[in-house]
Amino acid sequence: MDKTFIQPGKTIGIIGGGQLGRMMALAAKEAGYRVAVLDPTKNCPCGQVADIQLTADYDDKQALLQLSENSDVITFEFENIDYDALQWLTEIAYVPQGAEIIRITQDRILEKNALDHSGVKVAPYWVIETVEDLQNGAEQLGFPCVLKTARGGYDGKGQFILKDEEDIEEASALLQHGNCVLESWVPFEKEVSVIVTRNVSGEMKCFPIGENIHVNNILHETIVPARTTDEVMKNAYTLAKKIAEHLNLVGTLAVEMFLTRDGELFVNELAPRPHNSGHYSIEACEISQFAQHVRAICNWPLREPRLLSPVIMVNILGQHVDKVLEQIPQQPKWSIHLYGKEEPKYQRKMGHVTVLTEDVESTLLELEQSNIWK
Repeated sequence: MDKTFIQPGKTIGIIGGGQLGRMMALAAKEAGYRVAVLDPTKNCPCGQVADIQLTADYDDKQALLQLSENSDVITFEFENIDYDALQWLTEIAYVPQGAEIIRITQDRILEKNALDHSGVKVAPYWVIETVEDLQNGAEQLGFPCVLKTARGGYDGKGQFILKDEEDIEEASALLQHGNCVLESWVPFEKEVSVIVTRNVSGEMKCFPIGENIHVNNILHETIVPARTTDEVMKNAYTLAKKIAEHLNLVGTLAVEMFLTRDGELFVNELAPRPHNSGHYSIEACEISQFAQHVRAICNWPLREPRLLSPVIMVNILGQHVDKVLEQIPQQPKWSIHLYGKEEPKYQRKMGHVTVLTEDVESTLLELEQSNIWK
């Protein structure tokens, strides 16, 4: 038996206790694993379903040591964890994903460089360290363009769209947070994503391509399969696999892309973990992204994540919770997932709704007419 095969009954340690960790833990327990989680928040979503919860910061080496002592394999649910601490952990514990992919995806400059070297298309960009760089970059790339902090941005945070030269001064405030990336604006028709999973032995599978609709820079809806051509789908899977191979991926990688009107794909960003746009897979695929991730890090053979039905996933934010609860008696076709977060804050992801459908357009209309997501 391969020494990297982690048998059921062993313990999976998860760094990060949010909703991704929670759904990962539920998949792990279904397969017979115990779960330990490290998160600074007491009663975090993952902690509610885990066997062991360690409440400490992600860079707390004593807590990481304790996690390693309680775990046979360790994974993570998000990328904004301390790289140095994770690198230290890889020297004393089994972390099959390693720390390098975290170092790369935490920093947009390193990520763009890695994407360039993997041979996929990205929007033309400049690395910005000074206001002068910003002026020169904007002049070369033209307007509109997008300035993004190299580190720490998510759900649209740490970004500024420059429409003309007058925006340079206001945009330069982002440089207070460190170096930035200035990207040429891609006139995209759709945003799409592919989730690819690769196990320790190198076996790789792609989940069906999703079409993502954002509202206020937060993912609102994912439609699967994406409403595009077979050729675009094939190209998207090829890009995702190429990146996964280049990064020597173990585990899960979400590849977000811009699709232009003429069918070109530009890779926008990466997430080295299960992803919001893959939640549909719990009901709609033969295996969920979370169960596949568990298989990958424990070195099981991967399943083919065949789509069982067209599907729509809609996020439930804090302002939507009460209306969703009111709708439950009228919506037998809705699969409702709530993450166990204590306070339903405005714009905070609290859960999601999944609807399997043979008529995507009419279901989209029904969701809109529910008046929950105004």
